[in-house]
Amino acid sequence: MTTPNNRQFLLAQRPVGGVGREHFQFAETPLTALGENQVRVQVHYLSLDPAMRGWMNDSKSYIAPVKLGDVMRALGVGQVVESNLAAYPAGAFVSGALGVQAFYQGDGTGLRLIDPALAPLPLYLSALGMTGLTAYFALLDVGQPKAGETVVLSGAAGAVGSVAGQIAKLKGCRVVGIAGGKEKCQYLVDELGFDAAIDYKHEDVNEGLKRECPKGVDVYFDNVGGDILDAVLARLAPKARVVICGAISQYNSQTGVKGPNNYLSLLVNRARMEGFVVMDHAQGFPRAGQEMAGWLKSGQVKSKEHIVDGLEQFPEALLKLFSGENFGKLVLKVV
Repeated sequence: MTTPNNRQFLLAQRPVGGVGREHFQFAETPLTALGENQVRVQVHYLSLDPAMRGWMNDSKSYIAPVKLGDVMRALGVGQVVESNLAAYPAGAFVSGALGVQAFYQGDGTGLRLIDPALAPLPLYLSALGMTGLTAYFALLDVGQPKAGETVVLSGAAGAVGSVAGQIAKLKGCRVVGIAGGKEKCQYLVDELGFDAAIDYKHEDVNEGLKRECPKGVDVYFDNVGGDILDAVLARLAPKARVVICGAISQYNSQTGVKGPNNYLSLLVNRARMEGFVVMDHAQGFPRAGQEMAGWLKSGQVKSKEHIVDGLEQFPEALLKLFSGENFGKLVLKVV
């Protein structure tokens, strides 16, 4: 049997501002022999996430940056095709940091077994993966919503925001999503059960917040940062909680990150703002995954995946995150 070549996207240069194909090198090389304690996984799907832009920077963060010349980091799901590890037998399906490539080969660190009979593979990268876990812990552990409170989410039609908003509804909250475009806003209300949506592309966010949050915002789940963060800070209720889950509006900035102008609202309202990294909650993953699976099975939580076909499309697919073209969890299909 002829051993196939691996196809990989390597980080070629660190972007300043926006990211494009020129920042990656596409390489096609023969697979090497499997080591004594290694496993080989054929990658089926890859998760495309805003965090990938931060991993390309050579700066201090919650995780080490991708080194120049290394395979671009990405979470993925795939099938074990050859193994010298008893924990991951050939034929098993796994998820983990597989990288932007056709085949992962390594010692299996961080991999976990998944069952494609229980859910489609892309779902393990959305609601049943880090996306769902992020929504779960950022909202419940950091935001701590209470029944009757008003929860506002930016990037609400995206992978994390859409799930977090649905969980807030399950907890008895009034949920207001901020999203771009009529179709996304209708989806939030008509399909996901949000109480209201604000279309930041076609209306003034400040006016929308006054209309939909007359008593203020108790929990703000921020995926965007920038001007929208400022607008919500101006509408905080007393003892509000602001969850900083992401700031996609700032990731490609060439002039520095825009900080909140309205931060004194935190003082006036005795509110708090807290950053969130999902790996801080790793001990609770099994519990959260089980609860999320139950909500999905019962139909109380819905998941939407936006799948782009073809590993070679990676750079252009990644850009959809920053242009707002993706609708739901952005996934790249490799096989």
